[in-house]
Amino acid sequence: MSSTARPVDEVRRSELSGPPGDPPRRRPWSRPVRWSLSLLALVSATALAASACSPREVGDGREADPAERSPFEIRESDDGLEVRDGGQVVLFYQRELKDHDGQFPRNNYIHPLMSLDGDVLTEDFPEDHLHQRGIFWAWHQLWDGAERLGDGWTLEDFTTRVDRVQTHVSASAARLEAEVQWLSPRFRDGGPFVEEHTTITVHPVAGDTRAIDFEIALRAVAPGIRIGGSEDPKGYGGFSVRVRMPDGLVFTGEGGPVTPDELQVEAGPWVDLSAPYGKDGTKSGVAILVHPISPGFPPPWILRQKSSMQNPVFPGREAVDVPADRSLVLRYRLVVHRGVVSTAEIQEWQKEYAGQ
Repeated sequence: MSSTARPVDEVRRSELSGPPGDPPRRRPWSRPVRWSLSLLALVSATALAASACSPREVGDGREADPAERSPFEIRESDDGLEVRDGGQVVLFYQRELKDHDGQFPRNNYIHPLMSLDGDVLTEDFPEDHLHQRGIFWAWHQLWDGAERLGDGWTLEDFTTRVDRVQTHVSASAARLEAEVQWLSPRFRDGGPFVEEHTTITVHPVAGDTRAIDFEIALRAVAPGIRIGGSEDPKGYGGFSVRVRMPDGLVFTGEGGPVTPDELQVEAGPWVDLSAPYGKDGTKSGVAILVHPISPGFPPPWILRQKSSMQNPVFPGREAVDVPADRSLVLRYRLVVHRGVVSTAEIQEWQKEYAGQ
């Protein structure tokens, strides 16, 4: 296993993702870093010596700029990339295909996602739904015109190929940028039918919280490509969070407590999941926030008390076009937190995220 990390001054954003805006100023997870002239001078004087041992960026081989000290580290292995903050594991991005006894091969997802106290929050290959996997984004309906290409949710006649992952670290964030191809044997000799550019940004701990941002940009290789959720009234599909579901799991939405139902529920632009995830029974949780630029905002939700995933639904049972001339952009934020958080505080998190 090699260690990979690269500071960066400005990270490339996927096109048509909306104006970047100014980062929120009230939470340390999005506060820009300013350096004094004396520090920059000192760094410049030592940069040549430091470059000899600088880690390298995954994907393009360029050497890291050691101008910023960062608590973040991105370690590369044969299977993927692990993000650490101050030596503690935050998450693992599965880059290479992984299967269960030869079934349900998948990649391009997050597992494990860790709590702030080092407890595993997510599940992979759960016995009740072996195709579900950590933090993932997938759709049942994949169409080329009137032809069904496969099922990205259950992984039938569908796979993804991660062509490249670029990594960036600074004092204020660690970022993974993945270039991914969607493949089906039913599409034009097995070639890619959707190009995906996904950016995952891990922010530092701020008090008892950590924000992790996901931007998923999809572009069809030709007109006529459509994606959709399940074709039953549930309509589930899109960004999905498969967390452990112990007894005592509580759901909260914009209007207060939310009771999961078999069908979609209205909860507003965010939902919080809190449970006794600690080994000693201490509570922590994950809030799922949806950015207003995401189509269908605010989404309906599929929520489950046991044996499934949690999903801000997009687009539902009616399939929608994936454009070939621009990107379809979906944006979400996870806030991993200690304890039970008030509705008012999560509402403030949503307001800050929406303002970006």
